[in-house]
Formats: sequence, structure tokens, C-alpha cells
Amino acid sequence: MDGTSTVPDPLAPSAPSPAPPTPPVPLTALLAREDLGLRQIAGPDAGESGAAVQWVHTSEMADPYPYLLGGELLLTAGVHITDPVGAGVYLDDYVARIVEAGGAALGFGVAPVHDTVPRALVTACDRYGLPLLEVPPRTTFSGVARAVWQLVAEARHAELRRVTEAQQGLATAAARPDPVPAVLRQLAARLSGWAALYAPDGAVLHTAGTAPGAGVRQAVHDLSEVVRPSARPGPAPASATDSVGGAHLATYALGGGQGFALGLAAEQREPGDHTITGVAVVLLSLLTGKHQGAADSVRSAALVRLLLGSAVDDVAPLLGADEWTVVHARGDAGDDPVAHAVAASALAAALGSGMVDTDPGQDLVRLLLPADRELAGQPGWTLGVSAPASPGDLPAADAQADRALRRAEATRAPLVRHREAGIAALVAPAEAAAHARVLLAPLGGSEALTTTLRTWLSLHGSWDRTATALGVHRNTVRQRITRCATLLGADLDDPDVRMELWFALNRAP
Repeated sequence: MDGTSTVPDPLAPSAPSPAPPTPPVPLTALLAREDLGLRQIAGPDAGESGAAVQWVHTSEMADPYPYLLGGELLLTAGVHITDPVGAGVYLDDYVARIVEAGGAALGFGVAPVHDTVPRALVTACDRYGLPLLEVPPRTTFSGVARAVWQLVAEARHAELRRVTEAQQGLATAAARPDPVPAVLRQLAARLSGWAALYAPDGAVLHTAGTAPGAGVRQAVHDLSEVVRPSARPGPAPASATDSVGGAHLATYALGGGQGFALGLAAEQREPGDHTITGVAVVLLSLLTGKHQGAADSVRSAALVRLLLGSAVDDVAPLLGADEWTVVHARGDAGDDPVAHAVAASALAAALGSGMVDTDPGQDLVRLLLPADRELAGQPGWTLGVSAPASPGDLPAADAQADRALRRAEATRAPLVRHREAGIAALVAPAEAAAHARVLLAPLGGSEALTTTLRTWLSLHGSWDRTATALGVHRNTVRQRITRCATLLGADLDDPDVRMELWFALNRAP
């Protein structure tokens, strides 16, 4: 194998990239625009090399390197070239710097500065393998940029349509009498690849698509072991990727913590493939989760007994863990309840929990996990995590998770854990809550005032950072904080006052 990399969430991009999450524009598509009249005069053939651009940048700098992000079509009229005949060394260095910065192509506008493209520039582009386009006098640089953005928009629209159709196809497949094989067939067809579902013991349960060579199939099987829970120390990652013989491989752990895994192999990887695969992971997690293990059945029985009136202490042994952790999560799925439910299922799958409760009205998801489960931040989610708690103390842990989530949102942290230490540990929770009620009573329960005060305190009194965190104008923050100071009759510049208010805000019922 070429090497294995892992990512924490099957629905998140494998790694950050400076390129936008849209298909790049093939250089051939730009050259085919008759209205532009562009002509490639140097560098590898655009059709054979598959050259593509992400965006357009215009610069007359002698060294554009500091201003390039990579993937650009750099446009220049050659204002910086004062001696076209004797500029061989300069232009060689100029092209080398563009290539070093990751530039995709260079466009040279002829007239009014230069009547022709300098020969030394053509030679340098051939030497470094940088496509060189001649931009005719009738074509403006802004016209080239507009054409690229139009092609980008068309590509984005096509990719969104492809992802939407794939999601609909997967959902339809999941409703068939044989849902698991149907989802695998649909996924393999949408990715133009091969898909396999592995049992907890590593056996292949179902496959779909054109099977690759034995070496690739074995590589996918070996990669599935990376995401499957095992006896090795530490938690297993949610996904893993690799490449073998030109094929792109990926495996995903299915939710429920029962050891099922999805394996994929494809010759090409498109920008929308990860989103499509994420939907399939959620569906397969739900479908395989129907086969509850013994532990799940016992936990279900415990919940039923609680609903029928049994005491918590009586059913605690059935839950299978001495202590539990409560997680509150808020994501960015928007107001669509279906999207919220799918995102919540994906989060539960990533955390390996089947005990999840959703509140679409608040975009809130609550999960219950064994206290020894390792937790990490999840892309697109803000998490608040309680301290480990026994079954009888879960209501208090639920309140801890709520406060931790609010602190995470105020500080823009992806994950905040409840920490009860220092002076706070010396005060009984009930007494602390009573004190908070009295101290904050003058605010009249105003959510706007309490949220602003909490955020402002968490950001050390910064007006600008508080305004950014709340999405309001800094003058609004000033007005609210002034109102808080007036109602509370307190000097908010006093560090003792700030400390007491912070204590109260995080213990208010």
C-alpha cells in the first residue's frame, strides 16, 4: 500500500485543502470558448495532461508567488517584462516561481504592452511544463475570469444535481425488500466502483459493482480492519483511506459499535463522492443496527423498565457500564427536520452510540455513551460533554453537558468537557444554583442579556470578538453589557464581580 490515513468522521472531507469543494474547470473547456479566442502555445497539451484551473488571478508582479494559492490561471500583460529579447533568465525564474506556487496555467495578453508573446516565456513554459495561453487583444482579462466563473458554476450545479440524484437513489434502495444489497448496488453504481460490506468477524457479507483484482480486494479487506473495533489500545478511527495500483480505497466503520464496516474501491474520486458515501454510511448503519446484539437488548429492557416505573438503581446493572457520559451537540443542518435527523444519525454513527435523542426545533442532539469511550470533535458539530456519571446522576450530567455546550458555543470551541474543580467543587450544586438565581434575577431571565454577558465574559471583555461570536454589531454588545451592569448594580470592570458572575452563569438552572 502507499500508506494509510484516517479521518474522524465519515461525512467530513479527508483533509483540509486550499481548493474549493467544486470540480475544477478543464483547460480544454476554456480553450473551446470561441468568444474568448484563447490559444495554447506552450506547455503540455491540455487535453492529454488533463490540466484544470480553480480560479483566475491577474498580476503584473515580477514575483507573483506570495499572492498565489494554487490552481490559478495567472493572467499578465507583461508589464513587468521590460526587455523581451534579453529576459531569458528572468522569465525562467518567473515561470519556475509560478509552478512552485502551484499555478495551473499562464495567460499572456498581447497588446498593448507586447505585440507577441516573448519567445523566452514560451521556452520557459515548455521547460517547466506550464500551459501557456495567448490571450488576443479583443479579449479582456475580466472576460476570461467571467468565463471561468461561469464554468465553475455549471460544474457546481452539475455536481449538486449528481449528489442529489444519488441521495434519492440510495434512499429508494433502502426502502426495498433487500435494502442492504440494494444500497450497496446503488452506491457502487454512483461511484463507478466496487463496494463491500464486512461482518464484525471480517467476513464479506455482500458486494456490488465490478470486482477489482484480488490484490485490491485484499487491500480493502485489510483497510477495513483499521476501522473495526479490536483489542488494540485506543479507539478505532471512523474511516481510513489508501491507494493501490491506481485505485482509490476507503473504508468506514458503521454506527452502533457492532463492528460492521463498508469498503470501497474506485478508479476515480470526484468531489461529491464523499457526500454520497456519507449518506450510504448512515443508511447502512441504520440497517445493520436493526440486528441488536445481546448488550443492546439488555439496554432496551432497562429503558422499558424505567418507563414502567422501576427505580434507577434497580435497572442500573442492566445498562452495562458503571458510569456514563452525556453529550449535547448542536450542528449546522439548518431547519430541515429530515436533514437534522440524517445529520444526527451520522453523528451517532461517528461516536458509536445507539442511544441518541434529537430536538429539531433547537438543532440539539443528546447522546449517551459509556464513560470510557474516547471522544473527539466532529466537523460541523459543537459538543458539550459531561463528567462521568452513574445512572442515578444522569440528570445532573445532562445539565453539565448543557453548560459545557453553551461554553463551547461562547468560546467557539469544537468540544468542551465539564470540569468541576477549584472553588466550584466546594459548593454544592443546589446551593450554587440557588445563588445563581438570586444573583442573576435582576436580568429578568432575558436570554439576550444572559447570552451576551456569558459570551463577553468568556472572551475577556472583548467587544469585537463578542460581536463576531454572537453575529451582532459591537454597539449592540456595548448596549447590552451596559444594561446588564445597570440592572445588576455591579462594576463589570471589577475582576471579582466578573468571577462571581461567571460562576453564576454556568450554574444557573
